[in-house]
Amino acid sequence: MSDALPRTVEDALTHARALGVDRLDAQLLVGAVLDRPRSWLIAHDRDPLPGDTAQRIATLIARRAAGEPVAYLLGEKEFFGLTLAVNPDVLVPRPDTETLVEWALTLLPSDAPADVLDLGTGSGAIALAIRHHRARAQVSAVDASAGALQTAADNGARLNLPVRWLAGSWFAPVGGERFDLVVSNPPYIAEDDAHLPALRHEPRSALTAGPDGLDDLRTIVAQAPGHLKPGGWLLLEHGWDQADAVAQLLTDTGFHEVSHRLDLGGHRRCTGGQWPGLSPTHPGSV
Repeated sequence: MSDALPRTVEDALTHARALGVDRLDAQLLVGAVLDRPRSWLIAHDRDPLPGDTAQRIATLIARRAAGEPVAYLLGEKEFFGLTLAVNPDVLVPRPDTETLVEWALTLLPSDAPADVLDLGTGSGAIALAIRHHRARAQVSAVDASAGALQTAADNGARLNLPVRWLAGSWFAPVGGERFDLVVSNPPYIAEDDAHLPALRHEPRSALTAGPDGLDDLRTIVAQAPGHLKPGGWLLLEHGWDQADAVAQLLTDTGFHEVSHRLDLGGHRRCTGGQWPGLSPTHPGSV
């Protein structure tokens, strides 16, 4: 196909393929512009594109071909059954992070209150998913980025899910508070990782953490004991090859019951541990 604008749905999809854009991504973009589901596109692939939609579609496909995430182009991403607004201030929520939410939900009582803290909340994905499924949980979420925190707060307001949004670095905004559960998907990519160019459209501060990618994980593990109730849990997402290192950090700090959970690809993506002691008088203990 030439540089001419696409005339039909199939023209647009063919052009996208020529630029190396995945067909599903192209269908999502074309469908968003036309406000039509994928099923309609398949049945109407020879229909002419109306009005100015051809130019809008061509622009979006070019941006996708340049590496911009589909979620940013669409302005939203589905996570754990919730539709979240996303933008370049936040990481695009990944399906693998749902592993962290699933683990958290197994530890939180469905019929009793619990205090939960999400560190580095980004779009609010983890905090909002937990709050959606555990209505009695008191969820707090922290982020150092003002833009990310505003995005998260907007998502919470739109979904009518009350979360306490706090600005600051890791545990700093919660002072001496203690929680039944602390969860985090912090930056964990090494500063010289070969995959970083492919992630250039996402905020680097939410991706990298020192030469080995473990700097923020070390900080969180070291500070967590001062913010966990006896018997409370710390659950962390990390790189596919960092499970042993994170487990060692938890063990060396004094956590018990250190274990892992697998992501969709079968990698040990999450590692967590329980802070010693039990608090039977507190109904929210997990």
